[in-house]
Amino acid sequence: MHEPLPGPIVHLPRGPHPVLLSIPHAGRDYPAWLVEMARGGRRSLQPLEDPLVDRLAWRAINQGVGAVVAQAPRAAIDCNRAEDEVDPALVPDFAARWTASRPSARTRSGLGIVPSKTAAHGHLWRRQLSGDEFEQRLAQVHRPYHAAVAAQLQAIVSRFGAAVLLDCHSMPPVPSGSEVVLGDRYGRTAAPWVVAEAAAIVADAGFDCAINDPYAGGHVVEHHGGPHYGVHALQVEIDRSCYLDRSGEPSRHFDRVARLIEQLALRLGQALISRSLPAAAE
Repeated sequence: MHEPLPGPIVHLPRGPHPVLLSIPHAGRDYPAWLVEMARGGRRSLQPLEDPLVDRLAWRAINQGVGAVVAQAPRAAIDCNRAEDEVDPALVPDFAARWTASRPSARTRSGLGIVPSKTAAHGHLWRRQLSGDEFEQRLAQVHRPYHAAVAAQLQAIVSRFGAAVLLDCHSMPPVPSGSEVVLGDRYGRTAAPWVVAEAAAIVADAGFDCAINDPYAGGHVVEHHGGPHYGVHALQVEIDRSCYLDRSGEPSRHFDRVARLIEQLALRLGQALISRSLPAAAE
């Protein structure tokens, strides 16, 4: 038996903020067995990360905002994918799941719950995964992550009557030139006023903002967001060039982006409280 993958870090809410941060792709704890399984070693797996997004959250966390942060790398298992987003070529024991429906285009491209290939490195793994290995990854990482998010959201809703979930990611530059993309699954995971307020906060901070283009949000916001029961979930994608230099190290603008996440958390929390919780979807 190889060493288990690490579960998430949970920063409990400590202040008057009905907000939770989710950071599913910044994990960089690569056990030796995972690196050995990779055809291209660690260098082929690291590009799947949202680099240093967990560190960008430091200002918000210092203000008492709660957060759930994945430690296991996305290459091992992606907490922003559903359990049935399985590449059957990688996990053949689960091929029966696709008898009623076909794998999505995203899964076929290699970006399922266990990434199987990338454009830069091709097929990532030396061998297929057994059903037991896949279940272990779900039990060690994916299910604890979502259980922690659900538990913290429940606690916030119990205290305040509603909650904002900010699922934080980074992205390569997009064709539109937008520096921040907010995703609400085309209106399904957050009330319109929450999206409008978030876009205004981004603009106030001096960043160009887009809504749902090209990223509308993934499994985290889809699974946990529900304006009808008071949870407003937004995926936040930030252009990496806004906070990293060409070598991938923090640039002089790193703290500017950390302040953006802090302002999103604090101002959205204040806005939610001011709307006489629980806030209904508009």
